[in-house]
Amino acid sequence: MRDFDLLHPLVRASLEHSVVAYEVMACDPDLADTAAFVEAYGIPLDRSANTILVASKGADPTYVACVLLATTSLDVNTVVRREMGVRKASFARAEPTRELTHMEIGGVTPFGLPADLPILVDARVMEPDWIILGGGNRSSKLRIGPDALRAIPSLRVVHGLATQRGGAA
Repeated sequence: MRDFDLLHPLVRASLEHSVVAYEVMACDPDLADTAAFVEAYGIPLDRSANTILVASKGADPTYVACVLLATTSLDVNTVVRREMGVRKASFARAEPTRELTHMEIGGVTPFGLPADLPILVDARVMEPDWIILGGGNRSSKLRIGPDALRAIPSLRVVHGLATQRGGAA
């Protein structure tokens, strides 16, 4: 099996005709969660980026996907909520995340998401020369230059979307 075949089919389809350079990494599904992955594979924590779905609160929720470095925390109650234009927002539950993205928890990535789903990326994600993202499943990861994210039409870079863990800015 080629490494490309390890990716979730939606992610594969998104990248298949792209001119974006990337590397597919095989991942033990039991080690897909960020802390376990970086420790097992020797990836610096500040190069690991997570894609998290956020939902507005209310009877008919709206969603946004947020991409942030593992060294930061998503500012859901202020910045994400403001960017969504809603009064209240919270992390989406696992089942709606699976239903909307068709991806596995621990492997959600901005590539292959529905075209109408807004994607917000914390500006810090764009700083390193490469980052690690999920492959749409728990058995693969993508090593990619963050500028490749700009190829996604529904993506917007937002300063302050996440805050540095430990209180530093």
